[in-house]
Amino acid sequence: MTMMKHLLGAAGALALTAGVASAEPALIYDLGGKFDKSFNEAAYNGAERWAKETGGSYKEIEMQNEAQREQALRRLAEAGSNPIVTTGFGMSDPIATVSKDFPDTKFVTIDGWVDPAEHPNVLTIGFAEHEGSYLVGMMAALASKTGTVSFVGGMDIPLIRNFACGYAQGAVAANPDIKFISNMTGTTPAAWNDPVKGSELAKAQKSQGSDVIFAAAGGTGLGVLQAAADEGILSIGVDSNQNHLHPGSVLTSMLKRVDVAVYNSMIQGAELDTTMQALNLASDGVGYAMDENNAELVTAEMQAAVDAAAEKIKSGELVVHDYRTDDTCPAATF
Repeated sequence: MTMMKHLLGAAGALALTAGVASAEPALIYDLGGKFDKSFNEAAYNGAERWAKETGGSYKEIEMQNEAQREQALRRLAEAGSNPIVTTGFGMSDPIATVSKDFPDTKFVTIDGWVDPAEHPNVLTIGFAEHEGSYLVGMMAALASKTGTVSFVGGMDIPLIRNFACGYAQGAVAANPDIKFISNMTGTTPAAWNDPVKGSELAKAQKSQGSDVIFAAAGGTGLGVLQAAADEGILSIGVDSNQNHLHPGSVLTSMLKRVDVAVYNSMIQGAELDTTMQALNLASDGVGYAMDENNAELVTAEMQAAVDAAAEKIKSGELVVHDYRTDDTCPAATF
C-alpha cells in the first residue's frame, strides 16, 4: 500500500470524509514504507494486533514526502479518526500545529516530542534506545573476532546518535580495547530508505576491520544486513526482530516495542491518557531478540553477561549515558 493507497488526494479511498460516525483510530507511518521490516512494520503489527483482538478497523497512511505530513493529519482529524497515532520525530511540528485545531481529537507521536503543557491532547511516547543499544553493543564486542565493531545510522539526528552512543558504551564495557566505527547515511529523510547506500557503508566498514555491524536506519538497514550476510560477517537488526531475515548472520536485534506503544494507544481509543511515556528496559520497552535464528551465534556466557548488565540498568545501578541530554558520548565521537 502506498500513501493512502495511492489516493491521499481522493478522500473516498479510505472514506476520509467529514461526518464519519465512528471514531476509528488511525496510523500514519514515517517515511521508509510500512513494510520496512523495522520501525514502521512494528507499528503496523501493533495496529493489526488491536484490530484482530477487537474486531475493529483503522485507517492508515503511508507518506511519500515531507509535504504530506500536515495534510495527512488534517484529513484524518476531519474524518473523525481518534486517536491518530504517528511514528517518527518528523511528525512533531505538524502535530503541534494540527492538534490545536482539533482539541477533541487525541494524537500520539512516537519518537517525537510535543510539549504536553501546550498540547494536552497529544501523547508523546519515547524510548530508552540507548539502554537496548548498550546490550547489543556488549554482545557485538563479545562476538567480534577482529576487535572492531561498527554502526550504520539512518538520518543523522540526535535520536540515531543515541543508538550509536549506547551501542559504543556497551561495546567498550565488554571490551575496553574495542575499536568502534560509525557512519550515518545522510542528513535528509531519504536516509531511511536507501538500502544500496546501506550496503556500501557496510562493505566499507568491513574493509576497516568490522565484523559486527549494528544498523539503525529503517529500510536502509536492510541493505546493511544483506551486505553483512554476503560478506560473511555479523549484523544486528533494530526495532523489530530481524533475526529471521538472514538466519545465522544476524547476531541479534535491538527491540524497540513500537508495536506495544501503538496497540496500547489504540486500545484506549478516544479516552487515551496523554501523560507522557518513556519506555525503557525496566518497562520492557526495549530489549534484544533471541530465537532459533541466532541461538547458535550467542553463547550462554555471552547471554549471561548481557542479562547481568540489563538487570543493573533496570535497578539503576548502571546508568547508560543518553546522548540527547548533552550531545556528547563518553565512548564515541560523531
